[in-house]
Amino acid sequence: MRVIENSSLARPDPIVYLDQVAASAPGRAYKQQVMDLLELQPGQTVLDIGCGPGTDLAAMASAVMPDGMVIGVDRDPVMVAQARARLAEQPMIEIRSGDVHALPLDDGSVDRARTDRVLQHVTDPSQVLAEFRRVARPGGRIVMAEPDWEGLLIDSTRPATGRALIRFITAEIIRNATIGRSLPRLCVDGGLSVRSATAMAPVFRDFTMADQLFGLRRNVARAIDAGYLDADGEQWIEEIAAGPFLATAMLFLVTAEVPA
Repeated sequence: MRVIENSSLARPDPIVYLDQVAASAPGRAYKQQVMDLLELQPGQTVLDIGCGPGTDLAAMASAVMPDGMVIGVDRDPVMVAQARARLAEQPMIEIRSGDVHALPLDDGSVDRARTDRVLQHVTDPSQVLAEFRRVARPGGRIVMAEPDWEGLLIDSTRPATGRALIRFITAEIIRNATIGRSLPRLCVDGGLSVRSATAMAPVFRDFTMADQLFGLRRNVARAIDAGYLDADGEQWIEEIAAGPFLATAMLFLVTAEVPA
């Protein structure tokens, strides 16, 4: 296996990465759509399933003021500690350590919930949805923003290389790589009513931003090591970086509710 010496190919700090996604133009756009679909109201209890460092909790808290509550759940102790530190002065926000497959909440205790690119990584998305149904009140709503990694398209003069990279990502990197397209079916199977299902496909023309969000250089190096690409993959990534560059990625936004 090749030893990667370039520090830019190392896995990014996960907190920095999540903050970068949230600050990017595509990130701001889809997160605002999630907020709109949640239709938060004052007094509601909102659950962020897999809250990470708490990037979006303050915005949800503002929407349910003055007597609502926001609960963030994450199993990563580093994320939990960061979220608690960031939001220590907001008493209406509570951060709980726990597994999203067994949410540390009482039955029928929340009005709204969301997942933001979390179900692509979990062991059993259906169990997470079952847990949402357990903790939600009748009529409770969940909004899910999840990618479909087969919808990552990269323009180049050698499209077969791009397809090989995507095969590597979907087979070796992302546990539930096509979760986005599966969400409506999983919701119906879990006894939820699907209100809406839409997709976004932001176009990236800046290689640096796309590399930051998708780890293109890093994943090309890993795909070479894993045998999905030959050594020409290094030349390919440099060619697309030199531009003109264009790529797009598919993100599904699905809204579902517990029957009243």
